[in-house]
Amino acid sequence: MTTTRTAPRAGGVRDADAMAVTAFVLGLVGTLAMNLVLGPVAIVLATLALRRGTSRPGRARLGLALGIADLVILACLVSADQTLSWSVG
Repeated sequence: MTTTRTAPRAGGVRDADAMAVTAFVLGLVGTLAMNLVLGPVAIVLATLALRRGTSRPGRARLGLALGIADLVILACLVSADQTLSWSVG
């Protein structure tokens, strides 16, 4: 019986890549809805992906930037409406 082993680092990089992509998607969706939740989650995932050495650092940086933009958009909308909820229209 032969077993193949993968390097322990390979799984970590795959996880970091998944975190980078997830951070990007959540940051992108967060610009339209649920800024308060998705923004911080995108920031945390992007930071973890960058620290774990993702092979997609550009996507992780975009997720980080979009997560920060989510919070900036939320702050602007909250200051305009003086509430934590906002609506379009």
